[in-house]
This record gives sequence, C-alpha cells and structure tokens, in this order.
Amino acid sequence: MRNLDEICAVVTGGASGLGLATATAIVEAGGKVALLDINQSQGKESERVLGSSALFIQTDVSNESSVDSAIEKAVNEFGSINLAVNCAGIAPSARVLGRDRLMSTEDFAKVTTINLNGCFSVARAAANVMQNNEVDADQQRGVIINTASIAAFDGVIGQAAYSASKAGIVGMTLPLAREFARIGVRVMTIAPGLFRTPLFDTLPPNAVEVLEASTPFPSRLGDPEEYAAMVCHIFQNTMLNGETIRLDGALRMS
Repeated sequence: MRNLDEICAVVTGGASGLGLATATAIVEAGGKVALLDINQSQGKESERVLGSSALFIQTDVSNESSVDSAIEKAVNEFGSINLAVNCAGIAPSARVLGRDRLMSTEDFAKVTTINLNGCFSVARAAANVMQNNEVDADQQRGVIINTASIAAFDGVIGQAAYSASKAGIVGMTLPLAREFARIGVRVMTIAPGLFRTPLFDTLPPNAVEVLEASTPFPSRLGDPEEYAAMVCHIFQNTMLNGETIRLDGALRMS
C-alpha cells in the first residue's frame, strides 16, 4: 500500500468542487498536486490557499495541445506524476425536443467533447508519462481516476448529452485498465450521486431540500471531502482496477 505523501498528481477541475477537495486532501496528506482548470482567477486563488505543494496550470481539457502542455509542465515541476484525477466537466440540462428549439448535434458534441474527450485526453497523456516511472512493490507505476456520474446509468429527462458523456467514461474504464496493465497503471472511475458543489449554490433552499430527501441514506448531499476520501483509498488499494464505483447513498434517479 502506497503512502499518500508519495502522491504527485494532476487534478482537472482542480480549482473548485470535487477537484479542489481532492487536491486539498492530497496536500494535507503531504503530497503534491497540479490544479488543471480553465478558470484562471479561481485557479490562482486555490493555488494560493493550498500553498507551495500546489501548482495551478490553466488548461482547456477539450484542447489536446493544452492538455499535453499542462502534463508536461506538471512533470517538469514534480519530476513525474503518479496520479491523475479527472474532475473537469460541465452538466447542462436540456431536452432534445425543447419548447423553443431542437437540440443541435453541436450542443450535444460540446458536452461530450469536454466531459468524455477531455477525460480521455488527460488519461492518454498521463499514462504516457507514468509508463516511465519506477515500479513499486506491486509493479505499479501510476493510477488514473475518472469521474463519471450516476447519470451514466439512470439519467433523467434533459440529460441525454450529459448521460452519454458519462456513460462513455464508464465504458472506457475497463479497456484502458486492460491496456495499461502491461505498464503497471491502474484505471478506475467514480460515479458520484448528488454532491454539494458550486452548482448547488445557485439553487433555492427548497430545491436543495428536495434533492437531499431523494437520497435514501444518508439523506443529504454528498460532501466533496467524501469523494476525495474515495480517491485516496483507490490510490492506496492496488486491487481496485478497471471498475466504476457508485458513490451515491443508494440513490437511483427516477
């Protein structure tokens, strides 16, 4: 079992929400983290709060050259990376047959480009670097953790694009894990339920209460720290590979 203070990570969407909680847990455990995020002002502030063990790198995950450059900068800063966590993504809600317009394939593609293609782009670049790491006692060189959603399994009306993008992440988890096994890199996916992220700050209190009540137990929104704890456990537990873990309090969207 590897120690958390050995982590040298890149975390996309690391400036806020689940990504920031993950970065915070890594830094508090003694590790180092590069925050890959498109939001420069929030990224710089999160870097300041986390201190010298954190580095903000402005990154557009939908742009392959931006991703490759960010990974290169992280490697130059840390020497290498042994953990990549994909948290960046968007969650628009729109019906395909809307009242005013038909959803365009461009709208659909925007979601999959950021959520799915962006996740793949980071995974490929991270694995390419990790294959050159020294192995540990389990012949392991690195870990890649992607973020899907329970919407990958039971999406609701308005989530056609979002659910498709997250289902794609689930679908590529096992093939990547099988391919990267030869280089000692594990691939896992976490599918969160309803978590308290900045998105919920825009909702009225009564709406939040309804969402909290929909989760069987515990009947509340997930805490980003609970997501971060799962990331840390996956990093330490080498037998976790090629699987998607639902982190949702038994919630099944109806």
